[in-house]
Amino acid sequence: MNITILGAGAWGTALAISLAPVHSVVLWGREEAIMRESQARREHAAYLPGFALPPELLLTADFDAAVVHAGQDGLLIVASSLSGLRPIAMRLKDVDIPNIVWLCKGFEEETYLLPHQVVRDVLGEGVAAGALSGPSFAQEVAQGLPCGLTIASTDAALCNKVVEAMHGRNLRIYSSDDLVGVEVGGAVKNILAIATGVTDGLGLGLNARAALMTRGLAEIMRLGVALGGRAETFTGLTGMGDLILTCTGDLSRNRRVGLGLAQGKPLAQIVEELGHVAEGVRCAQAVRALSDRLCVDMPIAHAVAAVLFDGHAPRDIVMHLLARDPRVENG
Repeated sequence: MNITILGAGAWGTALAISLAPVHSVVLWGREEAIMRESQARREHAAYLPGFALPPELLLTADFDAAVVHAGQDGLLIVASSLSGLRPIAMRLKDVDIPNIVWLCKGFEEETYLLPHQVVRDVLGEGVAAGALSGPSFAQEVAQGLPCGLTIASTDAALCNKVVEAMHGRNLRIYSSDDLVGVEVGGAVKNILAIATGVTDGLGLGLNARAALMTRGLAEIMRLGVALGGRAETFTGLTGMGDLILTCTGDLSRNRRVGLGLAQGKPLAQIVEELGHVAEGVRCAQAVRALSDRLCVDMPIAHAVAAVLFDGHAPRDIVMHLLARDPRVENG
């Protein structure tokens, strides 16, 4: 199958490495010099150093040629950050594309839209579209280690196409028609990862981490259901699974943001040191606003936003959460 991946960051490159031995894969990146160097060296040193690119994988900075490669029977996968999804969709607006799948997670900063809403806003309802999500560190996928993902779409044929293309070897692909639930889980877990990074950085222990993750999952579920998702989706790969990985894994950029905040570092310094996008930072404002608008109780997400944007001290916020009135645990 012809597969085009638009976005040559760490995750897009890792997926290209995984799929190239089986399919005809083109990886597009906007920086021509970087793509040319990576093509020659067979390594994408800028975003995924230390991993050899398969000889079959073609890298290019030619957007139009990359899109044409997917053809009518292939797959077009957007592997940009969420902030890059709308610009890429705009470039595809007048192109005859059979489908579009995205890897990004979060809510758009200005509009608070989920990724599928951004795609529909630009491309309309006529294109088969879906989100590929789940617990997945790019380095492990590039290494060939096992990984379970979910393709979410209301288009069953698209789900089948993604499963056909990707299921096997190190990837196990499940399908779901709960696009909202899958996307909300992928978005909000990044905020919870910042929170667990803070508690870990403050040395509050594994008990505190477990409690925070459990109550955080309840917050994700409440918001997801309020937005139209199904409760059971949040106990699967794209809810609980992604939450566990991002809150506990040392490769998690969002968890590292929390660790930096606990050390007293300014947010700007933390982001600069990361060198990559931490979507939880961008997502926190949107989730706080959405939860207020929908009257959804999300104290942990609000606490993270208060630390990131309102100047509150991490330890004070933790003490505030602990001091909340007791309640019945009913989700």
